[in-house]
Amino acid sequence: QVQLVESGGGSVQAGGSLRLSCAASGYTYSNYYMGWFRQVPGKEREGVAALYSRSGNTYYVDSVKGRFTISQGNAKNTLLLHMNNLKPEDSAMYYCAAMGGRPGIWSSKDSYEYWGQGTQVTVSS
Repeated sequence: QVQLVESGGGSVQAGGSLRLSCAASGYTYSNYYMGWFRQVPGKEREGVAALYSRSGNTYYVDSVKGRFTISQGNAKNTLLLHMNNLKPEDSAMYYCAAMGGRPGIWSSKDSYEYWGQGTQVTVSS
């Protein structure tokens, strides 16, 4: 059974930084897409960043380019999201997600089969 567990959320002031971590267990795909989404109440879940393990390619939504970095952690099956120069509009619940055996559009939540419970990020002005 696949399990994704996020950690690292919190409250920071604008301009600050946070690092989110996602620990995956039971996930056996050797080539995979994993990503980070975020959601605020009343809005659609938004794709923030994704990584394809085979090529190392990374993908970002325009609003976070140059500020966020997605990467694989040193620990096996760990996904990181480094967030710098945070803005109040980055405040959201952040979710780790992983695709199943069939790749899809990285930014579409419908492409992902597995989800974590989320970790809250709050940025104050």
